[in-house]
Amino acid sequence: MALRLSLDHRRAIAGHAEATYPFECCGALLGEVVGGERTVRRLLAIENARTDSACNRFLVTDRDYLKAEREADATGLALLGFYHSHPDHPARPSETDLQGAFPSFSYVIVAVAGGGAGEMTSWVLSADRAEFEQESIVEREGVAG
Repeated sequence: MALRLSLDHRRAIAGHAEATYPFECCGALLGEVVGGERTVRRLLAIENARTDSACNRFLVTDRDYLKAEREADATGLALLGFYHSHPDHPARPSETDLQGAFPSFSYVIVAVAGGGAGEMTSWVLSADRAEFEQESIVEREGVAG
């Protein structure tokens, strides 16, 4: 399994993470799945609704989830997953990330150290929901939509 992201999308995710530092940012990944590869076509920034622990937690409300689903439908795309940042922590899923994840979605995590974005990884929850499996991020050609 691979996630295809354009350089523009990677830059947009990193920029969102840097702009919200020291708090976690979050957003939706909209795109398509072809031959087992997920290709991100659009990003939808979402305001972190977490009012406590926003430095190390994020929350996507039901309303924002529905908005992402509707945006995907309206543009002929699918909701592929979500991205978020880990301020001053590695780009690895936390136990909280594991508890809130759904199988079949991609979860992109970008590490932000001292306000500067660093490593970006992507993860998919195993079918038994016991752990995340890392998926490769492949740069796709083209500009962000």
